[in-house]
Amino acid sequence: MSQTSGSFAGEFRAITMRYLVKALVKPGKEQALLKAIDDGSLGAGSVAGGEYLRNMRQARLSEDSAARWVEVCYCAEPLNEELPYWEKFFDIVQIKDAHARGNCRDDNGTEPWACGNCDCTEKLEARLEQQGVSFIQALQEQVSNNSNS
Repeated sequence: MSQTSGSFAGEFRAITMRYLVKALVKPGKEQALLKAIDDGSLGAGSVAGGEYLRNMRQARLSEDSAARWVEVCYCAEPLNEELPYWEKFFDIVQIKDAHARGNCRDDNGTEPWACGNCDCTEKLEARLEQQGVSFIQALQEQVSNNSNS
């Protein structure tokens, strides 16, 4: 964690970033993942709470069978809190910064916790929305097809 100057001695702030995540559903985990999304238990017990469900609602499935989404993370190490939850269902292929750190109002200290309501990845998220298909819809179809075979 990086220390900030402020009115409280020893005050710390979390490193906040938005990451573009690329992941493949682990073979045989499709039905369990869909159930966890449907019943809201995905990420249960994590401080990130509803972020997991938001990520899945916004995730897109591309032609290479990888799901992609933009995730807000407050960990010093990218997705440190979230990875154990994601890795139950996904093989993580790539995690990379979703925007330039120099422009990050949280990272440069002008607005602590800015990532929670920031629109810095709005263009990227809009571009992602035009690519591939809805991850949840594709997952529903795959589970349905698997149960009918």
